[in-house]
Amino acid sequence: MDTTWGEVQPWEAAPGVRTIGELELVELAGNGAALIDCRVPDSTGGVSIPGAVSVPHGEVLARRAELDPAGLSILFCNGPQCPQSPWAIHTLVESGFPAHALIYYRGGMHDWVTLAMPTQPTALPPA
Repeated sequence: MDTTWGEVQPWEAAPGVRTIGELELVELAGNGAALIDCRVPDSTGGVSIPGAVSVPHGEVLARRAELDPAGLSILFCNGPQCPQSPWAIHTLVESGFPAHALIYYRGGMHDWVTLAMPTQPTALPPA
């Protein structure tokens, strides 16, 4: 995984949005939280976190109805240096989506894969 791109993102994606690590992600997802992969399709490398649904960051407002404001949605992207999920979270909160219903997994796929956590294949964009 290339770690030479991007800028390290703040720990807090938006006021009122909790930031979590891998163990919290596993627990929350096991209890029904939705996993939202905010990466654009050509940056997935063909894998994601098991159970994640792809909602590219640029589509979050158009697909906002897919997120349950009464539940929890964990948003992630490529890792601590990737701005895609922080941008999506910030955009959702600014649009009025409740911050308490959003969770930021800052480690993203970089940390997930580095820790040898399980992955699932995703559809790669056409060549």
